[in-house]
Amino acid sequence: MKSGKLLLGLVSGAVAGAVVGLLYAPKKGTDTRKAISEKGDDYLKGANRSLNDFTNSVNHKMEALKARTKATVAGSKSEEKINKAKAEMHEVAS
Repeated sequence: MKSGKLLLGLVSGAVAGAVVGLLYAPKKGTDTRKAISEKGDDYLKGANRSLNDFTNSVNHKMEALKARTKATVAGSKSEEKINKAKAEMHEVAS
């Protein structure tokens, strides 16, 4: 928990420093505000991509777990092999 607070403090300090640096830069205010807006948009897009990647990864792991469970309780060898193959495909995709 302490390392999480430390990391949060470091990131917050870095962001605050970057904002202050941009605000005191020798550019016109409109240029600075535009640059801040563009950077913010870039960070949001990156966060959305990361969240989507994480969600897809979790979904693939859940599907692999379902397939492995079905393979374990399968009534026939062919059904077991099919479900094991599905599990492997989801594991590779995640």
